[in-house]
Order: sequence, then structure tokens, then C-alpha cells
Amino acid sequence: MNEVSKYFADAFRHMGGNRGVPPIEVRFNQYAGLRNYIRVRQGRVYVGLSEICKDAPPEALRALAFILVARLLGKRVSTIHQRVYRDYELTPAVMRLTLLARRGRGGKRISTAQGKVYGLDRMFAKLNRHYFDGAIPKPTITWSQRRTKSILGHHDHIHDSITISKTLDSNDVPDYVVEFVLYHEMLHIKHPARLINGRRYRHTSAFRLDERKFEQYEQAQKWLESYLRRRRVPRARAA
Repeated sequence: MNEVSKYFADAFRHMGGNRGVPPIEVRFNQYAGLRNYIRVRQGRVYVGLSEICKDAPPEALRALAFILVARLLGKRVSTIHQRVYRDYELTPAVMRLTLLARRGRGGKRISTAQGKVYGLDRMFAKLNRHYFDGAIPKPTITWSQRRTKSILGHHDHIHDSITISKTLDSNDVPDYVVEFVLYHEMLHIKHPARLINGRRYRHTSAFRLDERKFEQYEQAQKWLESYLRRRRVPRARAA
């Protein structure tokens, strides 16, 4: 058993009660980012860790082992282990490696900015002139591949793209609603996520203040709330 597998064995001894320590296989894989998983098949535990973790310090690997085993067993994750691993993943070197891995291996599905009803490129140019004095650099803009219900928009800073749910490309949806969702995603370019006390905040107070500057903010919010009630889905949101 290698050193990393021993960390997982220790975690099972600590949290598994009378279960004992199962056979454990740990592999480092080339994932698109800092992804890790743990699974059980026929009594054997399989762990897949991002190759980024190969050079992680022992305390970070041990913390990760305890986090994954706790999730597998349905146990509460220790605050100490969470903090140790978060301190590791938020170091500048690891964040850079994660970014490079996502860019190099993570695929981004792009369809088209021109929908059946609304053209997102033209809408972006209009919003950029009106609200940002043309200062927002244009990302790749696309309608989603499928009609998502709860997440209506998403800005991906890794691939420099904005995706808007195809659900909104309809004559039943007012143009100001589509504009508001796109405007929200453009604000993520103006206001990048901030790290405060180890936590990532995407919607800061400055972000929310600018969001309310959208001229039909109240009408858009009311329409989206009505949409939520009609569809009976969790709160629809832009990410």
C-alpha cells in the first residue's frame, strides 16, 4: 500500500466503525481541473485524484482522503480537513495549474449566438454601449445546447464565454428579460469573483449595485418570478 492509500485507510479506520478497511486503489488521472472521486465496487474502493495533487504536501493529501471518505460514508466532513485542503487548492500555483488543465482538457460546447428569435451578438453590442461605454471585451456568446430551466445564463471565465439558456429564445419571452440575463453575465466580466477569507464570492455588493442599474430590472425580476411559478422549478437564476 503506497503512502496516499494509507491516508485513505486511516480515514476508514477513523470513520468506518466496525466496517474494517476495504481494499483501496488510488490513481492519479488527467482531469480537466482539480477533480477527485471515490467509489465502491464489489467491496473494493477506487479513488481517482487529479494529477495536480501528485505534488501536494502530505497534510493536504491526508485532508483530501478524510474528506472523500467522509462523503462516501455519509459522515460530516471535519472543518479542519476542509480548511487544510482549501488552503492547498487556493494557493496561486495550484490555481494556475487548475486553470491550465481546464483550458487544455475541458471541452466547451458552442452552438450559435443567433437564435430563432433573438441574436445575442447584437444584444451584447447594444448592452455594452449603453451600460459599459463599450468597455466589456467580447467573449464567445452562445445559446445553450438544450433548454435548461433553472440556470438561465452562465459566464465561464476559463473559456471566456457566456451561455444563455435556449429556453429564453422564444416569442413568449420579452426582449428585456433576455437582455437582463445577458447583462447579468456581462457583469461577471466587469466584477470577477473575489476571494474573501478563503471563500469565493461571485455576487459582491458592487455587482448587485450595478445589477440594479438595468433600466427594466423590476419588470425582469417579476417576469422571472412568474416563470418560476409557472414551471414549478427551483428558483431560476443566472450564474
